[in-house]
Amino acid sequence: MPVDLVELAAPSHTAVLTMEMQRGVVGDRAAIPDLAAEVEREHVVEHAARLLHTARDAGVRIVHCLAEFRADRAGSAANSPLLAAMAKLPGHLVTGSEAAQLVDALGPDDRDLVSSRLHGLSPFTGTTLDAMLRNLGVTTVVATGVSVNLGILGLAIEAVNLGYRVVVATDAVAGVPRDYADAVMRNTIALLATRATVDEIARAWSRDRQ
Repeated sequence: MPVDLVELAAPSHTAVLTMEMQRGVVGDRAAIPDLAAEVEREHVVEHAARLLHTARDAGVRIVHCLAEFRADRAGSAANSPLLAAMAKLPGHLVTGSEAAQLVDALGPDDRDLVSSRLHGLSPFTGTTLDAMLRNLGVTTVVATGVSVNLGILGLAIEAVNLGYRVVVATDAVAGVPRDYADAVMRNTIALLATRATVDEIARAWSRDRQ
């Protein structure tokens, strides 16, 4: 049965979440070059920027989910191979650093909100994101950013477990290697979320205003 995006992603109860769209992740200071290259190759930042522009015009809330750490890493565990590797990079995503900043193309706009985390690989656990969204009346989240392999997958699972409905903007996310990310989208994300392109989501918001 086709999903009604107009109802599912209605501006009155929807927020767009950007996941780690930061200079030190997907931008000019990226710590994982292969991921940043895939983001550039697939024009993920440009697609996400277009989605955010349309969202703001439609009155859809935007929350930037950022990873950032104290310089001394206090409160942040290196309890996975990825986190352990990142912890060895001097100054990586330190709060206030250029690497921790959102990529310029996405803002933030004064209307946007920011949810930062000091630990883990996904945006809900141990942050105020859930309370923030509930206080805004949000029941559907639209996911953008990286990576399909970990961050977007974790976001979708956590959001579903918390009772949200999830839409993944398929051309505003990326993962590496590409064939694996594509398999995750087909075989796992498809069981958790509605998949839609930026254009499809934008058209739904346009129809909502008619």
